[in-house]
Amino acid sequence: MKDPQSNLPTRPDRTATPEVSRLLLLTLVAVFLIAAAAFAITGIARRVHANSELVRYTDANAAPPVSLAQPVFEKDAREIVLPGNMQAFTLAPIYARTTGYVKSWSYDIGSHVHKDDLLAVIETPELDQQLAQARADLATAQSNAALAKITADRYQGLIAQNAVSQQDTDNALAQLRATNTQVNSAQANVHRLEELQSFERIEAPFDGVITARNLDIGQLVTPAGSTTTPGAGTVSGSKEVFDISATQTLRVFVNVPQIYAPDAKNGVTATLTLPQYPGRTFHGKLVRSSGAVDPATRTLLAEVDVDNPSGELLPGSYTEVHLNVSTNVPALIVPVSALILEPDGLHVATVDATNHAHIVRVTSGRDSGSTIEIFSGLAPGQSVIANPPDSLTDGELVRVVTPDAGTKP
Repeated sequence: MKDPQSNLPTRPDRTATPEVSRLLLLTLVAVFLIAAAAFAITGIARRVHANSELVRYTDANAAPPVSLAQPVFEKDAREIVLPGNMQAFTLAPIYARTTGYVKSWSYDIGSHVHKDDLLAVIETPELDQQLAQARADLATAQSNAALAKITADRYQGLIAQNAVSQQDTDNALAQLRATNTQVNSAQANVHRLEELQSFERIEAPFDGVITARNLDIGQLVTPAGSTTTPGAGTVSGSKEVFDISATQTLRVFVNVPQIYAPDAKNGVTATLTLPQYPGRTFHGKLVRSSGAVDPATRTLLAEVDVDNPSGELLPGSYTEVHLNVSTNVPALIVPVSALILEPDGLHVATVDATNHAHIVRVTSGRDSGSTIEIFSGLAPGQSVIANPPDSLTDGELVRVVTPDAGTKP
């Protein structure tokens, strides 16, 4: 018999299909994991590289940028130039010595006055009345003293005749001494008030120029040191009413560096130059010095007197004083901006071959304003940091942004 199912089409064998699907799935997962791992490794590597570059960039730029200056070597200096400050030979601030109202004033600023010239007059009505009262008290005391003297003389005459007692005589003599003391006290009070009244006239103490006037007609002035609170139109007791300067001769004060102190001798001629008189020179003479070096600045204060008959030199002016020196001291000229002021003195900052800063102590000389001399502590050819930052420390890594030749004093 024929199998009835023999005519049916043969169906393919599907027993291996699940295994193939599983293998394919595993393959895809493996490829995905490998790709993810590669992507992660690549990202991590890039991040590590970026962090390394960032650290390298930060380290390179964290160092403070500095510019260097090459000191100029000055081998032979026969003359030193020092900054000086001109002052009047005599300066007198004049204060009021009495309380009153300004009646008049005679000289304004810039006026030349002579000794004892009347500068201003102050009205003092209260003081005038006090003086009148004091004189009346003096007259009363003198009358009492005269009466006490008559009484004492009379008792001394009667005591010889035993007409009065010794006690009454002693009382009369004691009364005479007391009234004489009252006379002396009243006389002293009158003299005091007369002296105060004399201060109504403000007079020039010496020949000079009025450089300040701080009063006007009608203002109330009070004595120096007065506790009166100044109001409107009032000159306070702590403020001078006039300033007078004697300008026939001017004092010029200079600070001579310690290295040149032996050359600051009395009688040395000095040449002065002023910015308002270009091309002109004035001659003065060193007349005195402090005789001691200031430990803070290591300089010797010296005074140069210069004649000023024409009055063209003004007190308070800046001048440059030229002094000849006998000792040639080689020096390095550096910009003032390179100096670092420390409690133990002046320092400058240098940079070595590895770009590390080193702070060294130096000994300075004359200061010309923009540059300064360095006598020791700095070797020739050694560059300095032109503008060291305040936070700079010894041994700190720095970043040089300009070459040595880029900045010169």
